[in-house]
Amino acid sequence: MSEQMIFPSLVEIAEHLRDRLDSKKYFLLFAHNGIGKTRLSMFFKELGKNGGERDTLYYNAFTEDLFTWNNDQRVLRINSDSRFVSGMRELEMESRIREFLPRYADFDFVIDYENWTVAFNRDISEGERTENIDHIKISRGEENLFIWCFFLAVAKLAIDGESAYSWVKYLYIDDPISSLDDNNAIAVATHLAEMLKRSDGSIKTVVSSHHALFFNVMYNSLSKAEKYFMGRLGEGDYTLKSTSDTPAFLHVALLLQLHEAAESGEVYTYHFNILRNVLEKTAAFHGYRRFSDCLPQGKDDPDGIVHRQIVNLLSHGNHSLFEPREMVPDNKRHFQHILDNLMNSFRFNPDLFPQQKKEVQSQ
Repeated sequence: MSEQMIFPSLVEIAEHLRDRLDSKKYFLLFAHNGIGKTRLSMFFKELGKNGGERDTLYYNAFTEDLFTWNNDQRVLRINSDSRFVSGMRELEMESRIREFLPRYADFDFVIDYENWTVAFNRDISEGERTENIDHIKISRGEENLFIWCFFLAVAKLAIDGESAYSWVKYLYIDDPISSLDDNNAIAVATHLAEMLKRSDGSIKTVVSSHHALFFNVMYNSLSKAEKYFMGRLGEGDYTLKSTSDTPAFLHVALLLQLHEAAESGEVYTYHFNILRNVLEKTAAFHGYRRFSDCLPQGKDDPDGIVHRQIVNLLSHGNHSLFEPREMVPDNKRHFQHILDNLMNSFRFNPDLFPQQKKEVQSQ
């Protein structure tokens, strides 16, 4: 049976999280919108205040509010009064943000510390000529990506022990993926998990989300984290239900995404990364040691060596998720063959997957 705890208030959940983080490095929460995730993050932060001191670096909707877009000047304004940006001028934040931003976006930026604004620019190519355009207007999704990378840069400073952020004892991250599509949600979750796993554990972390795909990537990446569903009993008590014995359904969500991509014919380079992820989880579930045990095996290739090499080759590399490249026809055919074999061999529920509407051309 899953463990379920009942709390009369969000404050008591925040206190419980702090108590558990004395012995745990990570805590993952899933909750639907309207349950109180963002309010919980603020209660958690408030519990860490002691006079003018605090102990929590947080990312939530209020963090995004520290940045406001000025459409007349085409700049992003930064609230310089926030402790979130303390000491950033001396810490060369531009280079630190650029450590993360190219993973998601194709634009660059300049920070004006006198006016506390950020201006964006992008290279535009026309034929053989490339021109850099200053003060471009970025989309809301791109704006959120920049703010997220800004936060990651600050969080890494705290994790690395930078004195300006020595006050940080906890990271609390609530839904860092507003306005992002599923592909970027996967990338955000993967990169966040990588950064947290590299930390020494001196800074404890809570991650909460309503996004099932994001949560399941974190679930599978941070295997030692405590994982809970947060709910509410009517208009009364709040609940935390352990998900430690609940099967992760990430592979099904990803498989549906791959099926839809194959049906549409819009198969991109990063889809091989996702395909390998599904193969690895399927192999583990069925007791195989290697993902290659789930690959097609033909008379001329009984060990599936060719397909293993293809998956190894095409699933490596930091493929762009912001401007994905479409696969070449040969790789599309390999992708389709491996995906069809996986779905036919392991009998996922066929009701989840619509009938094929468009086949990848075999010639």
